[in-house]
Amino acid sequence: MEAGNSFELPYWEKGQFVIGLDEAGRGPIAGPVVVAGVVFPIGYTHEGIYDSKKLSEKKRNELFEVIKKDALAYVIRIVDRKEIDASNIYKVTQEAMQSCVDMIYTQIHGVLSDAMPLPNCKYPVDSLVKGDQLSISIAAASICAKVTRDKIMQEYDRVYPGYDFSSHKGYGTKKHIEALHTLGVSPIHRTTFEPVKSMVTPTLFDL
Repeated sequence: MEAGNSFELPYWEKGQFVIGLDEAGRGPIAGPVVVAGVVFPIGYTHEGIYDSKKLSEKKRNELFEVIKKDALAYVIRIVDRKEIDASNIYKVTQEAMQSCVDMIYTQIHGVLSDAMPLPNCKYPVDSLVKGDQLSISIAAASICAKVTRDKIMQEYDRVYPGYDFSSHKGYGTKKHIEALHTLGVSPIHRTTFEPVKSMVTPTLFDL
C-alpha cells in the first residue's frame, strides 16, 4: 500500500513545500484528539506510508520512526478533553490543524488536509476526502497522530485501570461502556459526548 504523492507534485514541481495534516481521536468518548503535520522533501516516496487505520500497530510504529527521520519537519498537537468539552470536537480539531501550520518551522506554500477546511489559513488548502489514502504527506501525519495518541491511551490505561484504554483507545465499545457504568466517569472522559454526558453533572470535573 502506498498513498502516493500526486497532490504534492504541483508544489514540488515549482520547488515548493507542502504540509500534510491529519488527526486521530475525533470519535472516542475519552482521551485527547491528536493532530499532526508533516513536510517531506521534494520528490519523497515511500511504499509503506498509507492510511494509519489500514496498518498494523507494529508497522505504524516502524513508520513513525522513518517519518521522523525523513521528514523536513513535523509537528504534533495534543488537545486534551477539557479543551474538547469547552468547545466542540470539530472546532478544536480545525484549530489544532491551523496551529500545526502556524508552528511548522519549514517554509511551506500549501496545505493538504484530510477532509478539513481551514478558512483562516494564509496558504492554499486542498481538503481531500480520504486524504490519508491519497497523499503521502497526509498519510504520514495520520501515522504520527495515531501512534502518539495510542501511546497516550496506553499510559492512561495504567493511570485509570479497569477501562481497558489500551485496547479500545477510548472508543465507545461495549466493554468500555460496561466499564463506564461499573467504575463511573474518569477525568479523561469527554463529558459532552454520549453516553458520558448522561452520567455526569456539569460541575463534576470543573469544566
